Amino acid sequence: MANLNKVMLIGNLTADPEPRTTPRGASLTELRIAVNRVAPGPNEGERREETTFLDVTCWGRTGEIAAQYLTKGRPVFIEGRLQMDTWEDRQTGQKRSRIRIIAENLQLLSGGRGEGGAGAPSSGGYTPSYRQQSQPQPPAASPTPAPMPMEEDDDIPF
Repeated sequence: MANLNKVMLIGNLTADPEPRTTPRGASLTELRIAVNRVAPGPNEGERREETTFLDVTCWGRTGEIAAQYLTKGRPVFIEGRLQMDTWEDRQTGQKRSRIRIIAENLQLLSGGRGEGGAGAPSSGGYTPSYRQQSQPQPPAASPTPAPMPMEEDDDIPF
């Protein structure tokens, strides 16, 4: 059976990014985003908005870009995977868990309160995309069409 763990989200940052370094020297940036969804309300024709708050971790260069260009209120596209964190609460001793998103691709979007402010890139409508540890791919060889066989008389009526 095949498995798939893929998440694509567009949301707004609820706080400024929090860059840090692990004890082993790896850099990461923590983000918190709000994703809105408009859902039908209890009455006919009524609509209500639901908001989900999510924790996102960006590693390496992706995290550095997030820390440099993102600010509270800025819209962002995140592509990544889900990860379950589990730990034991120090005060109560209970097992705790939460699901977070590990960003594999980050795209800065236009708009939001952070647009055009200090540190915001002046992209002129272009939204750069940053992929986590992307490996260069060799250029795809352009296929050359195979020569057509000589037409022969066959029994197919079309």
